[in-house]
Amino acid sequence: MRPRDPHEPGRSATPLELLFDLCFVVAVAQAATSLHHGVAEGHTGAAILGYGLAFFAIWWAWMGLTWFASAFDTDDPLYRVKVFVQIAGVLVLAAGVPRAFEDRDFTLITFGYAIMRAGLIAQWLRAAKANAGLRRTALRYAGGVAALQVGWLGLLAVPAELWIVGWLVLAPLELWVPWWAERAGATPWHPHHIAERYGLFTIIVIGESVLAATIAIRSAIGYEAIPSDLLAIILSAPVILFAMWWLYFSRPAHAFLSASNRTAFLWGYGHFFVFAAAAAVGAGIGVLVDEATGEAHLPAVRAGQALALPVALYLVAVWTLHLRQHAAGRSEAAAWLVAAGAVLAAPLTGWTAPVVALVLSLLTALAVATRRAAPSSETDPSELA
Repeated sequence: MRPRDPHEPGRSATPLELLFDLCFVVAVAQAATSLHHGVAEGHTGAAILGYGLAFFAIWWAWMGLTWFASAFDTDDPLYRVKVFVQIAGVLVLAAGVPRAFEDRDFTLITFGYAIMRAGLIAQWLRAAKANAGLRRTALRYAGGVAALQVGWLGLLAVPAELWIVGWLVLAPLELWVPWWAERAGATPWHPHHIAERYGLFTIIVIGESVLAATIAIRSAIGYEAIPSDLLAIILSAPVILFAMWWLYFSRPAHAFLSASNRTAFLWGYGHFFVFAAAAAVGAGIGVLVDEATGEAHLPAVRAGQALALPVALYLVAVWTLHLRQHAAGRSEAAAWLVAAGAVLAAPLTGWTAPVVALVLSLLTALAVATRRAAPSSETDPSELA
């Protein structure tokens, strides 16, 4: 298991990585569905907390293999078997998401996580054995992951009301391990490959929102005359999702990722908010559909906020992490800030989905105009992840 060349031309996601991502669709769908039902039933605070905890586990599990594979993917039989172990862990983790939401029972999620981490630890130990120059780094990763996994398993023994306290200790330590490990020697991850992998996962989480849009269309079946508010959601949802996709991929990321490990870490960690917000948009669309069909137990403004809040968070996160590097000036930053504010105000109009769709359409038009006005030396769109 030798390190990959970080400047390797044509480095792209492998079929095995695509299969790995596909398995995460199940986990993301479980989290988004649970958020949708929790908010629609009026348990907004508990639903958001449960969603954040579950999505952190999903995202961090995905991060582990993504960055490892960018540096050490050998695609030989042993490597594939270890990835299969991690995939099995993902499926167990996904099965545990509903129990975590409904009963605050994190047992199944923890066991799924442990299976995944066993595969990842084995990968790092193999990398340590094969690479003398990166042995300390690999052993730090393996040791840190193993120690924290013992902590997560031990957390199952504490009273339920203290579980969140343990999470507040262990979760920051999870984020700290890569920083600590990389100080012993930087792993040779590939900027273009990482940008592509993140782009693919962004498509996956937006895809969960596509499912919600489909449910909106299905909800219209049976009406002789579709209610105007439901029709507005049906027409607006595809526009919102397409604009979210367009905005994320309007500029490349790999060019600035190679600037430093610090830049890469901040970009990589910050994408938690991009991913979580994008998946939550689907839940928000679902809540609006429930409100339009009389199935939601909350006021119309709060139903609108279920869509507006994640869209606004998505805009802020995408701008801050992904597009600010390419900013043409303060006016462009101001436009994104105004757009986020307008989205947050959309529920007050009574037509949340159409207003959000209009705001995102205008912002997308601005992104297109700015892109065309960019210097010709900027990276060609065909190089986008």
